[in-house]
Amino acid sequence: MSDTGVAGAASTTGPDGLTADDVARRVRAGNVNAADERTSRTVTEILRANVLTRFNAILGTAFVLILVFGEGQDALFGIVLLFNVLIGVVQEYRAKRTLDRLAVLNAPRARVVRDGVVRELPVTEVVLDDLCDLVGGDQVPADGVLRAGDGLEVDESLLTGESDPVAKELGAEVLSGSIVVAGRGRFQATHVGPDAYARRLATEARRFTLTRSELVDGVNQILRYVQWALLPTAVLLAFSQFRVQDSNRAAIAGVVAGVVAMVPEGLVLLTSLAFGVAAVTLARRHVLVQELPAVEGLARVDIVLLDKTGTLTEGVIRFQHVREIAPDDPVSDALGALADDDNRNATMNALCEAFPAPEGWVRTATTPFSSGRKWSGATFGERGTWVLGAPEMVWTERALDDAVRAEADRLAGDGQRVLLLAHTDAALVDDDLPDGLGASALLVFDEKIRGDAAATLHYFAEQGVRCMIISGDNPHTVGAVARGVGVAGADQALDARELPDDPDELGAVLEDVSVFGRVSPQQKRAIVGALQRRGHVVAMTGDGVNDALALKDADIGVAMGSGAPATRAVAQVVLLDGRFASLPNVVAEGRRVIANVERVANLFVTKTFYAMMLAIVIGIARWPYPFLPRHLTVVSSLTIGIPAFFLALAPNPHRYMPGFVRRVLLVAGPAGAVAAASTFAAYAVARHYDDLAVSRTAATIALLVVGLWVLNLLARPITPGRFLLFGAMVFAFVLILGVSGLRKWFALGLPSGAAMWGAITAGALGIVTLEAGWQITQWCSPAEQRTARWAWRAAAAPAAGAVPADR
Repeated sequence: MSDTGVAGAASTTGPDGLTADDVARRVRAGNVNAADERTSRTVTEILRANVLTRFNAILGTAFVLILVFGEGQDALFGIVLLFNVLIGVVQEYRAKRTLDRLAVLNAPRARVVRDGVVRELPVTEVVLDDLCDLVGGDQVPADGVLRAGDGLEVDESLLTGESDPVAKELGAEVLSGSIVVAGRGRFQATHVGPDAYARRLATEARRFTLTRSELVDGVNQILRYVQWALLPTAVLLAFSQFRVQDSNRAAIAGVVAGVVAMVPEGLVLLTSLAFGVAAVTLARRHVLVQELPAVEGLARVDIVLLDKTGTLTEGVIRFQHVREIAPDDPVSDALGALADDDNRNATMNALCEAFPAPEGWVRTATTPFSSGRKWSGATFGERGTWVLGAPEMVWTERALDDAVRAEADRLAGDGQRVLLLAHTDAALVDDDLPDGLGASALLVFDEKIRGDAAATLHYFAEQGVRCMIISGDNPHTVGAVARGVGVAGADQALDARELPDDPDELGAVLEDVSVFGRVSPQQKRAIVGALQRRGHVVAMTGDGVNDALALKDADIGVAMGSGAPATRAVAQVVLLDGRFASLPNVVAEGRRVIANVERVANLFVTKTFYAMMLAIVIGIARWPYPFLPRHLTVVSSLTIGIPAFFLALAPNPHRYMPGFVRRVLLVAGPAGAVAAASTFAAYAVARHYDDLAVSRTAATIALLVVGLWVLNLLARPITPGRFLLFGAMVFAFVLILGVSGLRKWFALGLPSGAAMWGAITAGALGIVTLEAGWQITQWCSPAEQRTARWAWRAAAAPAAGAVPADR
């Protein structure tokens, strides 16, 4: 590595770096690389988000009105509201602590030279003018000027969009956020912290955000609909109640009951909790979710792109043997000299253990390995130039005869990694292969396949997720490994150099072929883009620097915890323990979350629909509102609130599909209409036979019966656990109605025979109507079935959002 002073900075940091006093002065002056990067919200933001909401303001106002003008029992919804807020704050704070701890473990680190010693420290502790050390796979932590370099090449595509690696000469500027793809170097930091070119981009990429996704956007859209409809409905209800009730206290109680019922108060809470709990659950399995939108994306994935090394295999490369081609060449000495390099990759580490460095071999030129070239080489003076790399990238027609070529293919076909060592007297010039190369030896390496790889791939196949292998290795090697773990189509492994450049043509090939070798980093990005153009939701795993850009482009980027720093930095999900077998848990958790949010949304929006419809009908009829707030607290708790928390734990094996708002409205609208009609009918019949209190009890019975059947539909298939949950809710209401003290406390009465039969009949008719709507979806015409199944079956089964069977 060469070193020089270069103009362009106010002062040049020497090769020994800064002293402790220099660092202390810069820290006091605030010239540090700190930035406001976090994976979670602050405590203040958590409190504000959970307390200061529009619906909380509405419910809080209603709570105060009841306390001032009504009876204490009607303020029960205020206690529910308080518990909702407390649960939201506590759960998110717990998630914050867990994510923050894991984020520290995964925090990027930098190597700096201080007082002549290379030290590793957090990126945030780099100071202005620090001399930073770079090797392959690093992400540049700050802007600076290159002071020393040895074949340093960086990829700046995350910053500039240019995909070709850029060779950096002494004095050249290096930018934070760029990725070292070859060589090594040292640069002086000239801009740190928020002054760095890409720091604000990196900060935004890692900052916690309340998930922006179709799911959360859909919930917000539903809430906007509710807000628009709530005001005129509440005004109509208030106008009627103040005209028909005997007192203002009774009118206020009726209006509050109607307004509270229209507010889907738990929907936002459970949506936020679902994402937060998923992140914590995954964290306990050593999976760090760096961007919470990834949780939803996991549920929608239908293709997973896998690298071979480090994903299907353990990532440890072991040298096996040499197959000499030119017996007179000093193969062992050449391999030892090539491996005697501070910038060794995994392959060179394996060679370093097998071949000691020879004496008298002095490098005069070096071309470091890069994923684009797939070879490295060095010139050793009069001993000539030695090149090591993929046979098909190094050989020429003169270099290999057919027998050697066949031997290389045979070894690769057994799943072994094969490299070619070649020699020439010509010196290395830039990054081009020298002339006159002759084959000296074939080198054979192997990698241990992960013991859980086959089971993991089998899981994905069962879940309808297609796995594709894209690797930089020889197609024969990749195909053999893919066969060993049961990848479909492994026998048709394709050399990626034969792939078309046109995205549409590439997409057509990708639909038919699942295993690719000799894939360049640029082609990995192209593969991700081509699949996305065809409507696929793509997740990609990787650990090497050559995977970083494709991981950033994928819908979900998954990095191994032992991978390159640049790869971990751009990934949305990091498998901290590096276990490929963690991926099924990641996908299953995403699907569970998104299905349960949709199921809960159906319950809450159904309540909003029937509350608004009842308010409109009662307002037009100018009848007293059929409920007190305490009645609706009982109904919503037993049919929505309590079951929702239990149902949120249910698994869901199917992939989520777009159309969340449409599906919810198609379920909640009809279900809410049936519930409102049954309730109004029971109330109307009871008014002819009993007083207002008993009539309200009849309406409560009818609404509870229909509400429980909506819950039944949305909880299907009914497992033993769900049957017990359903039975417990029925028993709780029977207990309230049957115990005199509870009945009195909740202002319920026992309806007369006619009123009771009217309530039961209205509820039964509601059940029949709901069940008929469900059953119709099983035999209606295909065109209608597509719409109906989207609405009912997709929302009700644990496979919420799954593609119908006939599609």
